[in-house]
Amino acid sequence: MSDKKIHKTSIGGQALIEGVMMQGPKGVATAVRKTDGEILVEHHEISHLRDKSKFFKIPLIRGIVGFIDSMLLGYKMLMYSAEKSGMEDLEDVEMNKFEKWLTDKLGDKFMDIIMFIGTILGFALAFVIFFYLPVLAFNLLNKWADGALTPWQGTIEGVIKIAIFVIYMLLVSNMKDIKRTFKYHGAEHKSIACYEAGMELTVENVKKCSRFHPRCGTSFIFVMLILSIVLSTVLSKIFPAIAQVRVLWMLLKLAFIPLVMGLGYEFIKYAGRHDNILVKILSAPGLWMQRITTKEPEDDIIEVGIESLKAVMTDNPEDDEIV
Repeated sequence: MSDKKIHKTSIGGQALIEGVMMQGPKGVATAVRKTDGEILVEHHEISHLRDKSKFFKIPLIRGIVGFIDSMLLGYKMLMYSAEKSGMEDLEDVEMNKFEKWLTDKLGDKFMDIIMFIGTILGFALAFVIFFYLPVLAFNLLNKWADGALTPWQGTIEGVIKIAIFVIYMLLVSNMKDIKRTFKYHGAEHKSIACYEAGMELTVENVKKCSRFHPRCGTSFIFVMLILSIVLSTVLSKIFPAIAQVRVLWMLLKLAFIPLVMGLGYEFIKYAGRHDNILVKILSAPGLWMQRITTKEPEDDIIEVGIESLKAVMTDNPEDDEIV
């Protein structure tokens, strides 16, 4: 045990492909395990949207801006880790004639375009699964119940949405590559927990720490889902006529997503500073979901998490405390 005091840190991160990204007092850094076994640690010059205007730092607004920031940064760092970990080594991948033609024409931009198309398709799929499908499912259930469920439309749609999310995460967590990424997610959490506990950052110490953390993106998503249930229930009471028109109802809920993001961010920020009964109750579903989205990492994965954390730490832990 070191002489560091126990504290809540603002340092946070993200699991990458064979790596971990961390953000802290020293900016953004990544640690990626290369194919030769070496851990590549690198700092990145990042321009955050929140730094472009004081308006972007206003409560609620900062949550929306932060979400956009994290999406852009996450995509960029995933692309970086794919390249550095050797995933983009197309010479070792057997390609068909069309893929070879695209590679010859596009060169290094081939993987970037593929990832961009995949991202767009991912958003489209997410919309269908988490917006259209719950509304469709409720309409079918309500029709079967002769309209008796109408007063509970927002609540039921939200519960369906959560059920879909949990089932989806359970299914993808069994995929080999995703399971390994979830181990890096666990290493990220455990490394931060070790640091917050004031222990020396060693593999043995990190292994003792919890892989569940209240400031995780999984918790943020779950908080957003819970808030969306409350908001959808209220909206269905205020605008009952709109709630009966599928397209208008989905557009109305989409319009309120920024508010849900802002409220979710403020709660996660609050949860990072406090440990009261309210935080424990509202954080519980997200922490439970982390049993799916994080896995216990092996020593070599923990080493990557430690290196990424060390790269953004200062000698004074008070510099990264949550304020």
